[in-house]
Amino acid sequence: DLDAVDRNVDLLRGIAERQGKTLRIASKSIRHVGLIRRVLERGGPAFQGLMCFTAEEATALADAGLDDLLVAYPTVQRGPLTALGERVARGATIHVVVDHPTHLSALDAAGKAAGATLSAIIELDVSARFMGAVHLGARRSPLRTGADCVALARAAEGLPRVRIGGLMAYEGHIASLVDTPLHRNFKRLVGPRVARGRAAAVTALRAAGFELPLVNGGGTGSAHRTAAEGCVTEITAGSAFLCPHLFDGFDDLPLEPAAWFALRVCRCSDPKMVTCAGGGYVASGEAGRSRLPIPVLPEGLSLIGLEGAGEVQTPLRCRGPVPEIGDPVLFRHAKAGELAERFATYLLLREGELVAREPTYRGQGWCFL
Repeated sequence: DLDAVDRNVDLLRGIAERQGKTLRIASKSIRHVGLIRRVLERGGPAFQGLMCFTAEEATALADAGLDDLLVAYPTVQRGPLTALGERVARGATIHVVVDHPTHLSALDAAGKAAGATLSAIIELDVSARFMGAVHLGARRSPLRTGADCVALARAAEGLPRVRIGGLMAYEGHIASLVDTPLHRNFKRLVGPRVARGRAAAVTALRAAGFELPLVNGGGTGSAHRTAAEGCVTEITAGSAFLCPHLFDGFDDLPLEPAAWFALRVCRCSDPKMVTCAGGGYVASGEAGRSRLPIPVLPEGLSLIGLEGAGEVQTPLRCRGPVPEIGDPVLFRHAKAGELAERFATYLLLREGELVAREPTYRGQGWCFL
């Protein structure tokens, strides 16, 4: 639903513009070049660049004419890094996240092979750690202090084909939590710690002589908080534009669902039960019911506990009218970009009318992980 996408874009653009920040689109949460272009166009000057999930994806997007690409997950693979370096040598703006000297060495080797100097973005870990035993958040970077970041930046000074281009700190343990009473209290506890840690790292790096033109933070659920931090230059969002069901329920972010998939009813084994063909599109992350797709139309349908969403069939319990064999059932996925790994084509609607059929990454033959 392109109209819903537009309204979600406008909401995020307002957050960025009010704080004088730019927004970088997380491509992994879209995985559809046509939609990425539309979001960038609608976002205007406030939307700058993409956050990519692999070097191979960044290369493909650069070849598709997109620029200002940040590879958020480090790699030491020579081929993909050299390909990135070749695009930089031709004028592309590409940054690569690093958190270890081995990453820097691989970047330097790729830069030498391509005849380019590559921009390294240091990633600071801002997950919540308590008393050395409790860890809440994604396990990403080993760099947890400003001193850690400065030490890695110093290691880059002896590498002629690497320059430090900025800092990234992703608070995934906040950005993906909808606002239940428990989660609100958790955010009030750890949110200020994230902000202080990010500011301290930026201060330490700049005091050591590193300019940091790019300081990235945030995610869909924390964009409004992160945008208010003085040290941050840009925020990231991706799921916000399509609003899968894991992203329902943010107090300060009234997003609209914009993407669905349809399954056909193929059987009716019992009264008040129907079975759809396929449907086992389970989202990544911690295994659990929240990762399953949910039926939304017709109303009154629900998954059953013993089967859930299955590889070849998805049974549904009907509390209202029972769909006929052959009828479609609309579902929402739990996550945004992963839907594009299942379907080759998205149908794009404007004011309820079909206006385009365009390929997803899968439809283009792209597979990066």
